[in-house]
Amino acid sequence: MTGPYPIRFARTALLDIAYEDHGDPNGDPIILLHGFPYDPRGYDEVWPLLTARGQRVIVPYLRGYGPTRFRSEATMRSGQQAAIAQDLVDLMDALSIEKAALAGYDWGGRAACIVAALWPERARCLVSGDGYNIQNIPASVNPASPEAEYRYWYQYYFHSARGVRGLTENREELGRLLWKLWSPTWGFSDDDFARSAVSFHNPDFVEIVIHSYRHRYGYVPGDPVLQAVEDQLAKQPLISVPTISLCGADDGVGPPDKEDGHQFSGPFERRILPGVGHNIPQEAPKATAKALLELIGKG
Repeated sequence: MTGPYPIRFARTALLDIAYEDHGDPNGDPIILLHGFPYDPRGYDEVWPLLTARGQRVIVPYLRGYGPTRFRSEATMRSGQQAAIAQDLVDLMDALSIEKAALAGYDWGGRAACIVAALWPERARCLVSGDGYNIQNIPASVNPASPEAEYRYWYQYYFHSARGVRGLTENREELGRLLWKLWSPTWGFSDDDFARSAVSFHNPDFVEIVIHSYRHRYGYVPGDPVLQAVEDQLAKQPLISVPTISLCGADDGVGPPDKEDGHQFSGPFERRILPGVGHNIPQEAPKATAKALLELIGKG
């Protein structure tokens, strides 16, 4: 699995994390994090706008995506929120990055939010797709509105053995469907999808995705090593670092129907993006780069 740009690897205790490294290696670092079912191609029009202003931009493949690999067969293939956040901290440690500007959406936005909340000394600022993304797992037993519940059909599908087989056998067809449902006004091409879909053929993709969507409802245990982090997240910690929340007005899975600024104790701004769905950086690269540059003082 290779992308259009050189891929490097950062070795952590658990993973060889694949990442793309753009711009001045001595520039102030920005880390861009993708979600499910996407990959670093979502940022291909974002990072050039940042490196043009002297930034170093790192775009990793999350666990279970693309060339990222576990170092041991014995390691639990966890997709829980604490795991992807710990991977981000471990990546920064491996690259000797003390502090970085963070941006992400979906799974990547969750990792960025968690690091900003629990390790604020590591986050210079935050651009989050759809605001506060930290899961409230203890509250997951409470039903949402029927309108919200039907948008989560794929999550309930993954709770079943049928869903595991469906994701295994039809990962590209399912991913394409979710792209269409979540970004109904985005006219992505077959090539756009194909460039990202190659990352879904990682050998750990299915196991990590299934664990992620089961753990968030409390249906399977998490990695015991990460329980202390999950205990902190259950308290829904506030985020104190300067934050801009970007929300797609046409997001088919998480429409901007509520304000979550109360979960941010530092400077916070919410921006609704007309004509944009769930895949914010790929649909609105200029707005994504603009938010980051403003937060780091180069807007």
